[in-house]
Amino acid sequence: MTNALGFLALTLNLTSMAMKDLLTLRSLSLVANSIYIVYGFLISSPPIITGSFVAVVIHAVSIYRLKHPRQITPVKKMG
Repeated sequence: MTNALGFLALTLNLTSMAMKDLLTLRSLSLVANSIYIVYGFLISSPPIITGSFVAVVIHAVSIYRLKHPRQITPVKKMG
């Protein structure tokens, strides 16, 4: 069961690398790294837990930025 979870995360992570759409890539990677966190706890591996947690945060922020792009307002000239 534990190995199956690890292979599922690996499969999702590798699949995400083949995606052309950035939102899909980030979403699959976020799910894969979330599964890696569970896998890390099951095998008692702090490096996997820590690295995957950092990756989840990075992907979550990137997804937020993709869905909420900054609106640039033009600067009004004085005079």
